[in-house]
Amino acid sequence: MVSSCFLYVFPLLFIFFTNCVHAFERNAAHFELIHRHSPELDRWGYNGGGLGQPTNRYQRLKQLIHSDNARQRVIQNRRGLRRMGLELDMSGAAAKIPVRSAADRGAGQYFVSFRVGSPPQKMVLIVDTGSDLTWVNCKYMCDDCPSIAKANGSRIFYANQSPSFKTIPCSSDICKADLAQSFSLARCPNPMIPCAYDYRYADGSSAIGIFANDTVTIGLSNHRKLRLHDILIGCTESLQGSFRQADGVMGLGYAKHSFALKAAQQFGNKFSYCLVDHLSPSNLVNYLTFGNTTVPPHMHYTQLVLGTMNPFYAVNVVGISVGGMMLDIPAQVFDVKGVGGFIIDSGSSLTFLTEPAYKPIMAALTSPLANFTKEDLGFGPLEFCFGVTESFNESLVPQLEFHFGDGAQFVPPIKSYVIAAADGVRCLGFASTGWPGTSVIGNIMQQNYLWEFDLAAKRLGFGASACQ
Repeated sequence: MVSSCFLYVFPLLFIFFTNCVHAFERNAAHFELIHRHSPELDRWGYNGGGLGQPTNRYQRLKQLIHSDNARQRVIQNRRGLRRMGLELDMSGAAAKIPVRSAADRGAGQYFVSFRVGSPPQKMVLIVDTGSDLTWVNCKYMCDDCPSIAKANGSRIFYANQSPSFKTIPCSSDICKADLAQSFSLARCPNPMIPCAYDYRYADGSSAIGIFANDTVTIGLSNHRKLRLHDILIGCTESLQGSFRQADGVMGLGYAKHSFALKAAQQFGNKFSYCLVDHLSPSNLVNYLTFGNTTVPPHMHYTQLVLGTMNPFYAVNVVGISVGGMMLDIPAQVFDVKGVGGFIIDSGSSLTFLTEPAYKPIMAALTSPLANFTKEDLGFGPLEFCFGVTESFNESLVPQLEFHFGDGAQFVPPIKSYVIAAADGVRCLGFASTGWPGTSVIGNIMQQNYLWEFDLAAKRLGFGASACQ
């Protein structure tokens, strides 16, 4: 295998990406996704604020679910977003990107390396499938704006040094209509003043700046570089709150001007990722790919419901079974177009279920575990934890299955929902969220599977994989 290493950033899941582009297939760019607990994150200089290596499994899990509650408020509050129709053009090569996970507060779980501008300037971004705006710490016209970038050692994108940086006028239809869901501001004292935004997150953090188009550089597996022109970028000149360990956010959500759609248009209108077990050795990596990739031999495909719950990726779950028995869950819980529905979310660690689904699932899974000693972790939303020995037999746990409307079934490994929370302690990896509301299949449940988002065919593919 031939490889060459660069550093780029691409948003998708909250992950850090190293620019190791491996030539696994012709005209494909392959990037590693680096988990937030990888020692390499420390070498990048982003080791504060709860990042870096936890001392034990307890601390590791605590870091992973730290942001989940804030993120769920974001998800539940965005149910009313209007649909956005997208016409996508098919094209050739693939770009595959490595991702590393990171702690955020309501924003996501992974970081990536990203090159923006002409010539390219390197940034390290949080990756998020639930955000539609990609923004970077930036300096454009504001000399005295309050910024934490320099104080925290993070990088700044110098927009005036990029000839390809072009602001979007506040009088444009893009600003007034398309970017309204990205918190564009209505003020426009002069038609040519840049379109401004005040992007708010669930924990009260905010990113304030202007919208612009610029060039993003992607490394391909054939050792060439592809420049994507006129990519929407947020130039954040004032930052308040929790984004102290990254240079910005990469938005992989489904929206007309999101990075995910613009990049996917260059690579067959699809992207995919594969996440290894969060307890795996640090030398094992996750991957993010734009375009075609080698898929596992037993892939399953189901409908990807786009445009209904933007910027999230919804799926048509119609039932859940435990131990081969379909659970009694009201149909409204699964109704994506009503008050329920399920989404696939890389930025949530746990799987969140609305109460009418949570109660029967927990009852079915806790019953065969009743003889174990119940443990209390003392943090987070995990309701059922129990003590085990190293010889814990997973066969005691009944198999969980998600059933889709077109007949596909997702059968996660038991370790993805009976998670190792601390030495000698396992927990059921589910949390309850209010009803009515959206249920979320989180990234721990997604581990050891390849997930392929085919935006043109509106199809989600998934298959068990070692992510190699």
